[in-house]
This record gives sequence, C-alpha cells and structure tokens, in this order.
Amino acid sequence: MQMHFFFSDQVVLLFDFWNIHSPAGMVLSVLVVLLLAVLYEVLKISKTKLLRRTLLAIPRSVSQQSLREPDSGSVNSNLGQQSTSSKRWFLYHVSQSLFYLAQVVTGYLVMLVVMSYNVWIFLGVIVGSALGYYLAYPVLNAR
Repeated sequence: MQMHFFFSDQVVLLFDFWNIHSPAGMVLSVLVVLLLAVLYEVLKISKTKLLRRTLLAIPRSVSQQSLREPDSGSVNSNLGQQSTSSKRWFLYHVSQSLFYLAQVVTGYLVMLVVMSYNVWIFLGVIVGSALGYYLAYPVLNAR
C-alpha cells in the first residue's frame, strides 16, 4: 500500500471485493464515493435540524408550568401535556441518536476511502462534500 497520493485507476477501496482495475470502474467508484460524501453532509445538516426540533420539544417542568398557570384545576391537564411532550422529546432523542450513528459510520467510511491515497477518490470526496453542503444547507434555514 502506498503512503502518498497517487494517480491510478487501480486501487482497493474498503473491502477486498471493491477492487478497481479499469478507468470505468474508477469513474463508477468516484461517483459512489461522491454520493457517500453527499450523504454524510446531508446527515450532518439533518441532525442539526432535528436538534432544533428536539430543543423545542423539551418538556417544561411542573414548577415552570405552575408559575405561568396558577390555577389548581389545570394541574391534571398540564401533567397530561407534559407526558405527551416527554414522549415526543424521547422520540426526537432516539431519532437524533440514530442520525448520529449513521453520520459516524458514514464519516468513518469516507475517512477510510480517503486513506486509499488515490487522488481521484480524494477529489470525489472533496466534490461530494462541497456538493452535499451546497444542497443540504438551504434545508437547515427552511422552516
């Protein structure tokens, strides 16, 4: 294995079965790596957007609700609302954890692909990251 960047159409990526021997195989592999980098950026932005929703769903404590609504008759309805918001917060938390897991796995795969030291693969990752950020960033600002 070479420990410097090189131009070649022959390389092994991630697994033994992903063995590239031709220019057509290199083009296809660069496209797959590009899409993997785009997926990483989309996951990163989506996780940030989900974090925003999670923070909005954090349940308020009973003491905060009692300060805002001093009626003793509304305590039971507040507890029901708190239970619903706690479940919603938990689902957001689980979803965010799954997004994080997918982002970490994808990030490590992209890192290992770059460590093949193939210039074409490296350029595929760079272009994929830029394209993914360009496509996913407007989603972050959308409400």
